[in-house]
Amino acid sequence: MTRAHIFNPGPAAMPLPVLKEVQQEFLDYKGTGMSIVEISHRSPEYQEMQTETEQDIKDLLKIPDGYHVLFMQGGGSMQFILHAQNFLIHRGAYINTGSWATKAEAAASFYGETYELASSKDDNFSYIPEIPASGTWVLKPDTDYVHITVNNTIHGTEWWQFPHFDVPLFADMSSDFLSRPVDVSNFDLIYAGIQKNVGPAGCVVVIIKDELLRRARTDIAPYLQYKTFVEKDSTYNTPPVFNIYFLGKVAKWLKNLGGLDAMYEINKEKAGLIYSVIDESDGFYKGHARPGSRSLMNITFNMATPELEADFAAEAAKQNLIGVKGHRSVGGCRVSTYNAVTMDDCKVLAKFMRDYQHAHASRS
Repeated sequence: MTRAHIFNPGPAAMPLPVLKEVQQEFLDYKGTGMSIVEISHRSPEYQEMQTETEQDIKDLLKIPDGYHVLFMQGGGSMQFILHAQNFLIHRGAYINTGSWATKAEAAASFYGETYELASSKDDNFSYIPEIPASGTWVLKPDTDYVHITVNNTIHGTEWWQFPHFDVPLFADMSSDFLSRPVDVSNFDLIYAGIQKNVGPAGCVVVIIKDELLRRARTDIAPYLQYKTFVEKDSTYNTPPVFNIYFLGKVAKWLKNLGGLDAMYEINKEKAGLIYSVIDESDGFYKGHARPGSRSLMNITFNMATPELEADFAAEAAKQNLIGVKGHRSVGGCRVSTYNAVTMDDCKVLAKFMRDYQHAHASRS
C-alpha cells in the first residue's frame, strides 16, 4: 500500500504509528477478547482508558487545578449551542475572525443577545484583530463572556496573542488543539472537535473551569448541561468510545515526541517550508493571511485564476497530494499541516509547488 500525502482540512491525517497500533489491537483490547468498540463503557477497562486519556491531556497542556476535562459528542458545532445555553444570560461578545466564528455567534443568538466585539471581515478575514493599546476591548455592560475562534481553518489565520478580560474567555480550539503549548489559565472554557489534530470525527474535548460551572444554568435539560458531564464523568450516556480511545493513543504519541513544545517546533518548520515557497514565488502563489496572523495549521493561498487553481489541485492529486483545494465558500487553495502531516509530506508538496510554478512559467 502507498500512503497518500494527506493535507485534508478535517477529517485529517492521523499519525501512522497510531494507526498501526490501533490496527494491531483492534480485535482484542488488552486481552479482553473484545474490540474496543465492543466493550462496555461501564467496564473497568474502559474507565481506565478514559481516565488515562484525560490525564495525558492534562499533562500535555499543563492544565492547572480547578479545571475539568470532558469528552462530549456533537463536535464544535454543538458547542456553539451549548456554551450559550449554559452561560448566556445578558449578552455575549464575539470576536469574528472567519466563518466558524460567525457561525458560533449565529448559533448563540438563539439564546440571547450577542454582539461583535471586533472583526477582520473588512479584509476578508485575512488577519486577527490587533489587541488595542489599552490592553483589551471595551465590553458592553453585563457581558457574560467573550468568545474567540483560535485557528480559522477556512481563512488560514491563528491567534498568537490572547486578549484578557474581566469576564470569562471562551475559545474554540478545534483546529489547533494540542498543536502547541497554550496557557489554559487564560481561559474559562475551551472546546475542540478532535477531527483535525488528534482523532476521528465524532468527539469534542471540553476544558472547563470549576468557577465557571458555578454560574451555569440548571433550567435546561440535563444532557445539555456541562455540570451533568462533570458529575457523570463524561458517561451520562454512552460516550464516543472509539474516538476517546484513539485520542488517548495520539496523546501518548505526542508525549513520546517530547510534548507540545516539541510538536510546536515541528509544526513551525513544516508550515515555514510551505510559506517560503509562497513568499518566494514572485506572486505566482498569493498568500491570503497577513504574515503576522498566519496559521501553522491551515495555509491558504490563491493563484491567478480559479481555472489555474483547479488545475493545480488536479495535478497535485495525480502526485498523491490530497486535499489542497480551498474551502468551497472562498475558493483558492488550502494546505492543512496538522500534527500528523510529516516533514517529508511537506517537502514533497513544496517541490511540487515549485515544479508546478516552473512548468507554468515555461508554458507562458
